[in-house]
Amino acid sequence: MAEASNYQAPAGFDGIRNMALGVGGVFFILWLVGTYFNVEQGLRSWLLGFIFWGGITIGSLGIIMLQYLTGGAWGVVIRRIVEAGSRTLPVVFIFFLPLLFGVTHLYEWTHLPPDDITMIQRGWYQTPQSWILRSVVYFVLFAVMTYLLNKWSANQDKSADYEESARWLGKATAFSGPALVIYALLVTFATVDWVMSLDPHWFSTIWGLLFVAGWALATFSFAVILLAYMSDKEPMQSVIGKRHFHDLGKLMLALTMVWAYFNFSQFLIIYSGNIPEETVWYILRMKGGWGWMGVILILFHFAFPFLILLQQDFKRKAKLLASMAGFILVMRLIDMYFLIGPTPRIETHGKGLELGLSFSWLDIVAPLAIGGFWLAAFFYQLKKRAIVPVMDPFFENAIHHGKGH
Repeated sequence: MAEASNYQAPAGFDGIRNMALGVGGVFFILWLVGTYFNVEQGLRSWLLGFIFWGGITIGSLGIIMLQYLTGGAWGVVIRRIVEAGSRTLPVVFIFFLPLLFGVTHLYEWTHLPPDDITMIQRGWYQTPQSWILRSVVYFVLFAVMTYLLNKWSANQDKSADYEESARWLGKATAFSGPALVIYALLVTFATVDWVMSLDPHWFSTIWGLLFVAGWALATFSFAVILLAYMSDKEPMQSVIGKRHFHDLGKLMLALTMVWAYFNFSQFLIIYSGNIPEETVWYILRMKGGWGWMGVILILFHFAFPFLILLQQDFKRKAKLLASMAGFILVMRLIDMYFLIGPTPRIETHGKGLELGLSFSWLDIVAPLAIGGFWLAAFFYQLKKRAIVPVMDPFFENAIHHGKGH
């Protein structure tokens, strides 16, 4: 039976955490200055950073439940990473507060006349009060899932033997089945409220699945970068093997394809229907700079990672896979900007902007500010527990699996 004290996070994370906190503080001050002169742009940029980094937090919660349901060595070695990611949820809620208090300065639907068709059809549902109430409910439900799964995992660490550990594992697994269904619904409603409602006259029934897949891909990519960093350092050097990276690389490949499939399905359905209320969203994004950004996403968010991740040898090399994971994270941020940037603005009375006009230096500053604070919170949480679930009944088998050929 392994000792948890022998599996602590590398000391180098302390320096990274302090640096991240400093970066977050500097860029947060810059964001405050920029937002003072342009509140709407500041909040849109903050939303971009919130959706990207908050997506890794919420994606971590989904991956926890997924690995409990499916099993596998990959889930054992990344469990503490995604658990730490999920426990940053209180910090993510703090990140949400500027959006909550600035809802009338960010969403164009808050300025629509009462006789607008969407205001008539949606009624109280599309009001700031209802939007705020629903958002709080989302966070509460995410928090309940996070609390229970992390509590049971902590109890597993305290188990006297593997039989008791297996009972806690079974409890988490039984909970994860129905909870994962609720999770997918919560992500759908949340992203509709937080992102899709930026354009109040457009809708998509597959919207939530785009974020379920995209946030899971971002979470796996982030976890791979951390594992690659720890792969040549104790104690993870004796835990992580090539097959772990190979398995995670296959999951990244699968989610890259799923993300592309959902996006193509959305486009194909709207293209086939050819309804003006739906096609306008794509028409704007197929013009000028937005069109070129769409091509970049097709080539470098899907085609390039797809072709590279097909190679078995590439997925088994930690540093190479981590470089691809970092590249995918950059593309994830660009994808979020592609969804948020062209949407209608209050200052233009409901009109979207071309790429050159919509881009602001705050679109770089805000994600860096949130990212710095988020990473500091993440590494703080990561240091609070053993870096791997040493009392998990499958821990030893997971190590043997990773060292295989």
